[in-house]
Amino acid sequence: MAAAFLPATTLRLTPFSTLRFLSSFPLSNPLFRPLRRPLLEGFPTNARRRCFCTAVSQSPGSGEGKKVDNSYHNRFGSKVGEFRKKLKIAEVKGGADQGLGRVGQSLSIMGWVRTLRSQSSVTFIEINDGSCLSNLQCVMSPDAEGYDQVESGSVLTGASISVQGTIVASQGTKQKVELKVDKIIVVGKCDSSYPIQKKRVSREFLRTKAHLRPRSNTFGAVARVRNTLAYATHKFFQESGFVWVASPIITASDCEGAGEQFCVTTLIPSSHETTDTSIDAIPKTKGGLVDWSQDFFGKPAFLTVSGQLNGETYATALSDIYTFGPTFRAENSNTSRHLAEFWMIEPELAFADLNDDMACATAYLQYVVKYVLDNCKEDMEFFDTWIEKGIIHRLSDVVEKEFLQLGYTDAIELLLKANKKFEFPVKWGLDLQSEHERYITEEAFGGRPVIIRDYPKEIKAFYMRENDDGKTVAAMDMLVPRIGELIGGSQREERLEVLEARLDALKLDKESYWWYLDLRRYGSVPHAGFGLGFERLVQFATGIDNIRDVIPFPRSPGSADF
Repeated sequence: MAAAFLPATTLRLTPFSTLRFLSSFPLSNPLFRPLRRPLLEGFPTNARRRCFCTAVSQSPGSGEGKKVDNSYHNRFGSKVGEFRKKLKIAEVKGGADQGLGRVGQSLSIMGWVRTLRSQSSVTFIEINDGSCLSNLQCVMSPDAEGYDQVESGSVLTGASISVQGTIVASQGTKQKVELKVDKIIVVGKCDSSYPIQKKRVSREFLRTKAHLRPRSNTFGAVARVRNTLAYATHKFFQESGFVWVASPIITASDCEGAGEQFCVTTLIPSSHETTDTSIDAIPKTKGGLVDWSQDFFGKPAFLTVSGQLNGETYATALSDIYTFGPTFRAENSNTSRHLAEFWMIEPELAFADLNDDMACATAYLQYVVKYVLDNCKEDMEFFDTWIEKGIIHRLSDVVEKEFLQLGYTDAIELLLKANKKFEFPVKWGLDLQSEHERYITEEAFGGRPVIIRDYPKEIKAFYMRENDDGKTVAAMDMLVPRIGELIGGSQREERLEVLEARLDALKLDKESYWWYLDLRRYGSVPHAGFGLGFERLVQFATGIDNIRDVIPFPRSPGSADF
């Protein structure tokens, strides 16, 4: 009867699912015994036993009146272990006593070998785990477990190792403590061709080794400062009551009206087919134009140049918001100031004007710079010694000195009267160049940050609020030493009719901005915001002169490696 009821040949069960299936049948029921026998044939004995025991535990005779937990996870699962944070070198050597408080402690550290030197009776290995600039010196005698790996040449610069031992006071002068090694384990060997040795190499060379350059002192320090600036950014805005908003990377709107965007399309075949694709494969209209209706989004789409317009939609609902994400510019520029992919911080303040915008930008910059100075002391001392002499003093001035504001018209007059020959002409109506900006902040005002405001409307974006003079807009640029413009912002045009007239004057398609115009139709408010290129901020804080060296994997014309 059982075989007729559930023929084994028709079940098509995997071995594992068969056992699960059988375990649901009580062994005491004689109807199922003929079914169990042929299904269990061919299974290992231990598997049959587990299945049988499970069935017995479910049968009425296995314990009348007892509640048995037969849940799936109790029979087949196991508990996930507790997460435990690894001990880092920064914790071992950190603090005012530089690790002396840990003398006598036994511990284990994992990292990468920076240097190794062997003497007759002792070997010194310096390892770094990326948590700080400092290496941990490990002192190893031949009687340590695993010393044979040192003798065999397995412990080379670049190798990853785990060392166990005891913290002792150092006999040298470069560090307060060191690790007396009891045991060493080579986790990953390193080939002798490893390009980052103790000798110094140029940042241009390391740019070709972007997958390895974070292991160098300079790029490790840049990565830590970049991380601290990002953390401080979120901390400032969160503590100030802002809401973080994720703006889209793909957009159909050109925020700046510059036309230097990367097109996103599926009309060109997928990557494995592109090398053999004919131009004729791209669908066209009867008039010979690209048929965008057949594209993924049904119209042209691009990588975003800014999250601002999207940010405004949430500012008009949540009051104060900020975006922090990647943006893209298809500008064919190979200068040390430009990237094709970079990160932008863009806060937006509702019920605010240009004065509020400038105050927020000033408070933000002073906050994050102070946070880095307070929390990245070792890295900042490295930059002060090896990258830019006096950078700590320069950044301290930013924190301590009051920022100044200067009208664009006054700035042009100042430049025209300067006893200095500029490469680019100075004239009212022309945008300021980097050399003009740096002269104003570095020379005219002695290294103090300066905000230039009220620019001619012809050189600014369509969304900036027109001033009463009809010639300028409520825009501002914050200038800082060595960088020039670091932050650019404005009060946004909240008047519907003025914004529509501006779009018409610039011959921009109002239909593309229908939703942006709706924000002015439904409960419009004065609002303002600014944009900050995060990589320029990292440059400013580290003294690194090329923007390609402050982002993990730079994207520039002709270069999309790694």
